[in-house]
Amino acid sequence: MDGAIIGVAIIIAIFVVWLLSSMVKIIKPYERGIYIFLGTFKGVLQPGLRIVMPFSQVIHMEMRTQTWDVPKQEVITRDNSPTAVDAVIYIRVVDAKKAFFEVQDYKLATINLARTTLRSVIGNMNLDEILYNRESINAKLRDILDEATDKWGVKVEAVEIKEVDPAARVKQAMEAQTAAERERRAAILKADGVKRSQILEAEGKKRSRILEAEGLRQARILEAEGTRLATILKAQGEAQRYRIISLGSATLTSKALSVLSLDTLSQVANGQATKIIFPFEITKLVESTAKYLSGEEKEEKISPLSYKEIEKLVGSAKEVLGPIPSYEEIEKETEKLKKKEENERKIDLTPEEEQQLFKDEDTS
Repeated sequence: MDGAIIGVAIIIAIFVVWLLSSMVKIIKPYERGIYIFLGTFKGVLQPGLRIVMPFSQVIHMEMRTQTWDVPKQEVITRDNSPTAVDAVIYIRVVDAKKAFFEVQDYKLATINLARTTLRSVIGNMNLDEILYNRESINAKLRDILDEATDKWGVKVEAVEIKEVDPAARVKQAMEAQTAAERERRAAILKADGVKRSQILEAEGKKRSRILEAEGLRQARILEAEGTRLATILKAQGEAQRYRIISLGSATLTSKALSVLSLDTLSQVANGQATKIIFPFEITKLVESTAKYLSGEEKEEKISPLSYKEIEKLVGSAKEVLGPIPSYEEIEKETEKLKKKEENERKIDLTPEEEQQLFKDEDTS
């Protein structure tokens, strides 16, 4: 009898402990509790230690962002290209009550909805658009899913397409297309290189001819300037020579003229020519010279004018000869011409050629 009483007491104690423990619920910080008592929704429990009625049911709802994979599926694009596509969705429960009561399984429902939406969106696009516009596809999928899951209390934060895998024959066609495109670009680049090379070569030839013509022009200018100076100097020298002769002839006598004529005759005789032509008669020259030497005839001046009278007729040395440039003046004039040529060359040169010219000048 006593043993039966003790057994019943133990059972009652265990039941009381179980009953009390079932009334204590702990909600974690990242969870919310759906409180149901005898089939009636009582409310949403916040994180912490909560006391509920006996025989109550508390469902823990995850409130953190959850990552779910959308299984790979084959989709036919708008341009009839079979393509396998999979994705990842990031969702978060924002209303625990709706997520529990409005849909049977919000996780399964969201994944299935993502699969059908992905198939629909990809099927309305060409393969090239899918490959190059993933960001716009992700944004479009997110907006569609977020709007559809809003009534479930679920927010779709992001959708990312993981892989777009076209069929094998489509890959081969894409590789052939890529190879052809690269060959086309290579051909264009090669043609452009040849074009640029020919343009640069033509520009170089043009520049070379311009510089050659400019150099020839400058050379001709310098040569003409030299010829002019030489002609002036030669003419001035001839004028000075004739002036000296004219001034010196004022004091010559017939005897001096005869002596000079004989001296010229001796110089002509010393030459190697086999035929000599004399512009006067030698006999008269010898005869007149003999008379002067014997004293039969008196010396007479050739010119009846005096030196001053001849200078009045001919002019002074400055008037006849003009300014005779010295060696220093000729050097200065030549230096001016050189500087003028260098300045004209620098105007026509490009900055690179001018820099190279300055380097050459510094080196020299």
